[in-house]
Amino acid sequence: MNEQEFLPISGTDYVEFYVGNAKQAAHYYQSAFGFQPLAYAGLETGLTDRTSYVVRQGKITFVLTAGLRPDSEVTKHQAKHGDGVKAIALWVDDARKSFEEVMSRGAVAVEEPTVHKDKQGEVVTASIKTYGETVHTFVERKNYSGPFLPGFIAWEPEYRPEDTGLLYVDHIVGNVDEGEMNKVVAFYRDVMGFEQLVSFDDKDISTEYTALMSKVMTNKNFRIKFPINEPARGLKRSQVEEFLDFYIGPGPQHIAMATHDIVHTVGEMRKRGVDFLSTPNTYYDEVWDRVGGIDEDKKLLQENSILIDRDDEGYLLQLFTKPVEDRPTFFFEIIDRKGAKSFGKGNFKALFEAIEREQERRGTL
Repeated sequence: MNEQEFLPISGTDYVEFYVGNAKQAAHYYQSAFGFQPLAYAGLETGLTDRTSYVVRQGKITFVLTAGLRPDSEVTKHQAKHGDGVKAIALWVDDARKSFEEVMSRGAVAVEEPTVHKDKQGEVVTASIKTYGETVHTFVERKNYSGPFLPGFIAWEPEYRPEDTGLLYVDHIVGNVDEGEMNKVVAFYRDVMGFEQLVSFDDKDISTEYTALMSKVMTNKNFRIKFPINEPARGLKRSQVEEFLDFYIGPGPQHIAMATHDIVHTVGEMRKRGVDFLSTPNTYYDEVWDRVGGIDEDKKLLQENSILIDRDDEGYLLQLFTKPVEDRPTFFFEIIDRKGAKSFGKGNFKALFEAIEREQERRGTL
């Protein structure tokens, strides 16, 4: 570890969503996305204010948590924001040291280092604030052999749909208020030791009507990547503004999940009812000249509306779902990297025009 890396992170440990109905949300992620049942906590395990279902696919772990009482923190959060991400948990070797390091650099504590124990060992967690009401939780689990965390039991239902080929969290995008992006970027740089990987301004990310700005922050081993968006002035209401209006403040906008076969993954999800943004055929009239040769069947990519982009190190394939809640807020990206390290800059215009078409249908553009 070099001297500057005071916060080594091994990867994303889990992402926790606060939702209105955890049982039904878990069923959705199993059925539609192919997640597998992993663990459960609720009334049967001694919890009285909330219930959580844990699902996993590849290295992606989602915790779906719902409140059981109107005065529960979970219930209040969901009532304000709708279903959305509350915690982005980071897998570390030493949660206490991680917490001390970021606190010494100005972090705001949510939970002091806490040891959770059961017969299968112990897990140490600690949490800090980030943008909006979102938190980062450091998770140290090297002394634990249970299914998820102490307090959870294995969840073993008969219903187990096949997975869809999802592998790991590629990046998580956060939307913040106008003028706040650089403050959040400074938090990740100064408090967490992240570096800026790339930035995009409103010249890069704009259409005839809307614009936004974005900076991508990453930790030293590039396993954690957080693009941070803020709205920029445009003729109409941008997707970031729409998110902020309906989420009631800043929060995670989407999670990009990696696959090694995007045609298979997207095809499976479509069959299971996942709605994706559509790409007009005119996009494909010029994209092949822009990206050059690729290994995939171009006809299949076009039939599935998959976007393609290239950088100096290779190319990538990506597609975005429509929002997966009632509010036009949180959605997913499916990404298949063939060497490319970038984020699909060449697709921004096509992507945002597709989002604008959906906004127009909703009457929120």
